[in-house]
Amino acid sequence: MSSESKVPVSAYYGSLTFDHKAMRARLPKEVFVALQDTIKAGKKIPESIAGVVAHGMKEWAMEQGATHYTHWFQPMTGSTAEKHDAFLSIDRDGTPIERFSGEQLIQGEPDASSFPSGGMRTTFEARGYTAWDPSSPAFLMKGGNNLTLCIPTVFISYHGEALDSKTPLLRSMDAVSKSAIRLLEILGVNGVSRVKTFCGCEQEYFLIDKKFYTQRPDLVMTGRTLLGALPPKGQQLEDHYFGAIPDRVLEFMQEVEQELYLLGIPAKTRHNEVAPHQFEIAPIFEEANIAVDHNLLTMEVMRKVADKKGFALLLFEKPFAGINGSGKHNNWSIGTNTGVNLLDPGDTPAENIQFLVFLVAVLKGVHKRADVLRMSIASIGNDHRLGANEAPPAVVTVFLGELLENVLDAIESGKTDLKTEKQFLDLGLSQVPSLNKDYTDRNRTSPFAFTGNKFEFRAVGSSQSPSVPNMVLNTLMAEAIDEVAEAIEAKIAAGKDRDSAILEALREGITATRDIRYPGDNYSEALQSAARERGLPNMKNTPQALRTLEKADVRAMFVKYGVLTEEEIHSRLHIRLERYIKGIDIEARTLQLMLKTIVIPDISEYQGDIGNSFNNLLAASEAIGLSEAAVSSQANHLKNLAEGLSELIDLTSELDELVEKIESFDTEFEKADFCVETLLPHMVSVREVADRLELMVDRSRWQLPTYLEMLFEH
Repeated sequence: MSSESKVPVSAYYGSLTFDHKAMRARLPKEVFVALQDTIKAGKKIPESIAGVVAHGMKEWAMEQGATHYTHWFQPMTGSTAEKHDAFLSIDRDGTPIERFSGEQLIQGEPDASSFPSGGMRTTFEARGYTAWDPSSPAFLMKGGNNLTLCIPTVFISYHGEALDSKTPLLRSMDAVSKSAIRLLEILGVNGVSRVKTFCGCEQEYFLIDKKFYTQRPDLVMTGRTLLGALPPKGQQLEDHYFGAIPDRVLEFMQEVEQELYLLGIPAKTRHNEVAPHQFEIAPIFEEANIAVDHNLLTMEVMRKVADKKGFALLLFEKPFAGINGSGKHNNWSIGTNTGVNLLDPGDTPAENIQFLVFLVAVLKGVHKRADVLRMSIASIGNDHRLGANEAPPAVVTVFLGELLENVLDAIESGKTDLKTEKQFLDLGLSQVPSLNKDYTDRNRTSPFAFTGNKFEFRAVGSSQSPSVPNMVLNTLMAEAIDEVAEAIEAKIAAGKDRDSAILEALREGITATRDIRYPGDNYSEALQSAARERGLPNMKNTPQALRTLEKADVRAMFVKYGVLTEEEIHSRLHIRLERYIKGIDIEARTLQLMLKTIVIPDISEYQGDIGNSFNNLLAASEAIGLSEAAVSSQANHLKNLAEGLSELIDLTSELDELVEKIESFDTEFEKADFCVETLLPHMVSVREVADRLELMVDRSRWQLPTYLEMLFEH
C-alpha cells in the first residue's frame, strides 16, 4: 500500500499540480492576484508577470524532483503530445544552471510537420507554436524514474490556424459565454461577467490480462477483436453490473485513483459495468476545458497502471462483439461565475423562468444541430457501438422525463402565464427543489438525457477526446441562445412587455422542438420509424456523419461564432476522413495477417489430424463392425470442416483484392464509402466463417486466446 493511501486524500490531493495553493505559496501577492484575475476572465497571461510565474513554477517543480518541462498539447490525433526540454542550461563560462523563462512558459515551438494539419500547411512549413493555457493547471507527470513539468497549451500554426482540439474548445467557451450573458441581461440578470460550461466524463473501459492481449494481433493493432466466437455466457445474466469488484481489478482502480488525486483529478465513482471485465470511473464535474484535460490524463494514467499491473486497458468502443461496448458519458451543464447553474430549477418564479429559457435553448440547439452533434462523436469504434448492445442509437433525440414534459406541455397549451407561485405549483415545477434533483426518470437508452441539472450525452465513444463534442455543444448552444434572445427582443420591440415576450418565445421554442423530444425506448424499431416521420438525421456510419461538415449552414455557424475558420473546418474533415480510411485499412490488413499466419494454418493442421483419424477409422471399420451411419457422421464432420476451410480461403483471397482496391478511388469520400459498403461487410462475412470454424477446432490447436479466456479468466 502506498504512503498516500494511509492518509486522507485531502492531505495530498493536487500535490503534483501548480494549483491555487501552490501559486499562492510561490508567487508575490500582486502577481498571484493578477494571474487569478487572468484565469477567471479567460484571458491570456500578461507578459509583465510571465517571468515571475515561470520562476515560481520552476522552483516548485524542481523541489518535487522534476528535471524537464514540456508543453503538453492535443494535436488532431485524438490524443496528447509532448516534447521534453531540460531546465539545465550552460552559462558562457561553462557553469551549469537551471533556467525557465517567461517566454519558455508562454510559448514553445515544436516541429509541426509530422502532426496532422489537413492541408493547412505543407510538410516543409514545419513551424508550429504552443501557447500556455493558464486556465488549466500545470502538473507533474510521473514517467520512468522522474517527474516532468507538463504545461497545458494550445497548438497553432505559423499563420495562427488551430492545429489542436483545445483551441476550438476554448473559443467555443468564449462564444457561449458571450451569448449567455446577453440573454441573462434580457431576463433582467445583471452582474454576470462570465458564463462557463461544465463537464464530467464517465469513462468506461475493459481490462484483460496482458498475456492474452499480446497474443491477439487484432487487439494490439486495432483495439478490437476482428475474430472470435461468442462464449456460452456473455452478459445475459446481468450479474456483472455493480457486482463485487475482483481484488486484482480493485488494486488497479485504487492505484489509478491515487495517481489521479495527486494530479488534482477528482475521481469519485468506480464500479463494474454491464459486460464481463468492463468497468467505469467517473469524476466530479469541472469546467469543460479542465475536465477534458483531466479525462485525457485519466486515460493515460489508466494505461500506465494497467501495464504495471499486468493488464491491457481497452478503450476501443467495441472491443468484443456480442456484448456491450464502452462509452464516455459526457455530462454537460452551463453556469455563471456567480455560482448559478442555469440548468438547475430554482426556488422562485424568476429562477424557474431562467431555467426554462435555457432548457428551451438546449432543445433548440440540439434539434437544429443534431447532425453536427452526431458528427462530433463519429468514429470507427462508435460505428460498431451505436445502436448495439445497450448503446444509444445513431439518431440523436432528447429525453426530459415525464414531469418536465408535462411542464412544457402546460406552457405550450397556454394554461399559465408563469407569473405567480401558485401557477408554478399547478405546473409542478416548484416540487423540483424538494425532490433533490432526481425528478427525471432514468432513460439509459437516450443519447441526450436531462438528469436533474445537466444533460448527459451518452453517445461519446470511450476512446475519444471529449474536446470535440463539448466544442460542438458549446457552439450550438451559443447559436440557440442568440436565437432565443433575438426572439424575445423582437417581441419587446413589437410592443410586448418582457414577461409576455419571454413566455411567447418559450411557447414557440417548445412547439418547434417537439420532434427532437423522445420519451420512449431508443433501442426499439419505433424510434427508427419516428426518426423517419420526424425527419431526424439517422447517420449510421462515419462517412455519412462527416458529410455534415460540408453543409454551408454548419460551416457558417462555426465561422460566425469564431470557433473554426473555413480552412480549419476543411482540415478537420480531411483529417477525420483520412483517419477513418487508414483505420479500416489497418483492420483489413490485420485480418489478412491473422487469417494467413494463424487461423488458416491452425484449421488446416487440425483438418489433417481429423483426416488421418478418419482414414484409420475407415481401415478398421469392417473389422470392428462400424455401421455406415457412424462412418457417415464422421465423414460429414470432416466434410463440414473442409468446406468451411475452403470457403475461408476463398474469402481471404477476395479480401486481398478488396484491400488493394481502396487506393483506386479518387476522393476520400469514395474510399470511405467503399470501406462502408463493400470492405466492412466482407470482413463480417470472413468473421462469420472463421468464428464457426473456431468452434469446430480442438482448443489446443487454436492459437488465438478465445473470448471465454479473455472475458472470464481473472
